Amino acid sequence: MIKRKTQTRAQPEGELDAGKLELGEDFQDAECLLISEVKVLLEAQYEGRKGEEEEDKEMSGVFTRTLEYVQKFSRYTNRDTIKEVRALMKPTSLHPFECAQLGNLCCSEYEEAKSLVP
Repeated sequence: MIKRKTQTRAQPEGELDAGKLELGEDFQDAECLLISEVKVLLEAQYEGRKGEEEEDKEMSGVFTRTLEYVQKFSRYTNRDTIKEVRALMKPTSLHPFECAQLGNLCCSEYEEAKSLVP
C-alpha cells in the first residue's frame, strides 16, 4: 500500500459561502482571474520550459491536468479580448470574485447570471 503525503490546512472557523462573498482568509487579498487569464499564464509557463532538458521539462500531473482544463473551458482566445472583458467589468460595483465568475460563465441573460452568481 502506498501512503500519500497530505498537506493539512487550517480549517475555517465557520462555514464559508461564496454566495455571500465569504471566501476565507487565503483569498482576502487575492486577485480573481478569468479562466482565460489562467490559460495565458500556464501556457507561458509551459512555453518557457521548452528549452530545458527533457527530464526537467516534465510537468507535474496537476499542472498538466490544469492546463488541459483551462484550454478546454477558456472562453476567450486572444489577449485583447481578455483585456476588453476586464475593462468592461472594472467600472461595476461588483466584487472581483463576482466579475471573474460572470466573465467565466458568459451568461447571455440577466436572470441566468443572477441565478448562477447570487
